[in-house]
Amino acid sequence: MAGFENTLFNDMLDTLAGRAHEASIHTADPGGSGGDEVTGGGYSRQQLNWSSATGGSVSVSTTVTFDIPSGTTVTHIGFWDGSEVWLGSIELSEAESFVGAGTLDVDPITVSLNN
Repeated sequence: MAGFENTLFNDMLDTLAGRAHEASIHTADPGGSGGDEVTGGGYSRQQLNWSSATGGSVSVSTTVTFDIPSGTTVTHIGFWDGSEVWLGSIELSEAESFVGAGTLDVDPITVSLNN
């Protein structure tokens, strides 16, 4: 069976981890520019600490916690480099709605590449 080896994917994912220094939370699909980012209520982007890629996956090594303002529904997590360059997003497994202000813990954050 033809296909690529995880060694190639691991190299690609380590490159992502080396560039994606911050995470953001979004209220809709952020598209190609990082739109619909949450604002207000103490919200801020969070720093990411990635583990080394293995088996075609790379994960953030700690829980990432965001302050979310009341009346907000979040659907996506986004990734930014250290120079405010938008890198892309992942849809959350379930949308989270906040009637009152609260926190959102995202764990795990994993990016995988498969044959």
